[in-house]
Amino acid sequence: MSIATYEEVLELPNHPEKLLIDVRNPDELAETGKIPTSINIPLDEVKQAFGPETSSADFEKQYGVAKPAVDRYLILSCRTGRRSQLALETIAELGYRNARNYKGSWTEWAAKQGK
Repeated sequence: MSIATYEEVLELPNHPEKLLIDVRNPDELAETGKIPTSINIPLDEVKQAFGPETSSADFEKQYGVAKPAVDRYLILSCRTGRRSQLALETIAELGYRNARNYKGSWTEWAAKQGK
């Protein structure tokens, strides 16, 4: 599985075809903030959200964006890259094959953004 870099994440506002998913819990995001353009799907919801039992309409209602196609370019992040790696493995098992782990995740983003 490939890795996404800070520079790639920094460019996301210019690449709407790429989707950044933060798998931290909502209380963590409330505490620290989030990377611009990211949507929040907590790790414990990932398998259900990306699984076949969740329709595109339900996904959009819950997360505010259309359910990604299995070939959509996805970047997963968390606080340090550990949970996003687990999420990446989970969605790969569901057939998503164009996903990357932003290993630096929030820790690297915040440090480089002076947060």
